Amino acid sequence: MHSPKKRSIIMKTTRGTAASPLSTNTKWAPLNISQSELSLPLTFPTGQTFRWKQTGHLQFSGTIGPHLISLKHHQNGDVCYQIHHSPSEAVAKSALLDFLNVGISLAQLWEVFSSSDPRFAELAKYLAGARVLRQDPLECLLQFLCSSNNNIARITKMVDFISSLGTRLGHVEGFEFYQFPSVEMLSMVSEADLRKAGFGYRAKYLTGTVNALQSKPGGGAEWLMSLRKLDLQEAVDALCTLPGVGPKVAACISLFSLDQHHAIPVDTHVWQIATKYLIPELAGTRLTPKLFSRVEEAFVSKYGKYAGWAQTLLFIAELPSQKAILPSDFCDIKVKKSTKRKDREACNGS
Repeated sequence: MHSPKKRSIIMKTTRGTAASPLSTNTKWAPLNISQSELSLPLTFPTGQTFRWKQTGHLQFSGTIGPHLISLKHHQNGDVCYQIHHSPSEAVAKSALLDFLNVGISLAQLWEVFSSSDPRFAELAKYLAGARVLRQDPLECLLQFLCSSNNNIARITKMVDFISSLGTRLGHVEGFEFYQFPSVEMLSMVSEADLRKAGFGYRAKYLTGTVNALQSKPGGGAEWLMSLRKLDLQEAVDALCTLPGVGPKVAACISLFSLDQHHAIPVDTHVWQIATKYLIPELAGTRLTPKLFSRVEEAFVSKYGKYAGWAQTLLFIAELPSQKAILPSDFCDIKVKKSTKRKDREACNGS
């Protein structure tokens, strides 16, 4: 592990200037994605990633590998993009589409979810376009190590610090953006550096995880990417061998970066959703590690192999910012409209 002095030398070489872009596109171009397939406000600031910034009205900017890109909604809701920095415009767009998981149709998924859950069908009318991202596994891992027992403002500050260890790519509306640092770059930061930056006890987990990744066959980034080929439980078990990674963090990484679409990150919020709508017989009991599997099974039984996508929308619906756009008498309306017991159950949690 390098000393703080060594790190400051590295910071001067990476933070100071951006690599010269070979290709930039200063014009907005259509992404050919409708708002019903991608809502930026329901996707970026809802806890999946902490690296994208709101840089304008219905506009978010961030980096994907060496590409600095902005996304925004047109007046008709369609999504357009702008490349600020990239070695290749074509590669940047391809990376963006992959990051946005565009191969998966929300319309088709939500039709399936809605057929088995009337409450979901009603929520979908108000929260259309909430997608699950396909992030780089290393970025996702480090971000969620910062999220443990933490609030969004502090998580974002920590993630910004880690990001700034990488190569500067440019700025958008006052925000500086960096390519996420490699495992090798991250290894040059000491636990003391991270504690000084406000990471607290998480500092030892970050440095411990980086050290563990360095010892993996082919390197940490390659090892993490290989987890996409495993079954969910195998991927979770592998991730849980890393310092600071427990079942919830492993499930977040699996869902948001490893193509494990039925992964369910179980925390107290998801537990409340599950006991209210899926397993009401456990309402009033305390969440324990033994009950994690009950929650996971309940979501998968209800929503199938893309249960993680359904859980994401249900989680977003419970956020204060999103509750504000739902009818205040949401459940009461459902009861009045419904003549079927299963519809009443969706809101009553029985």
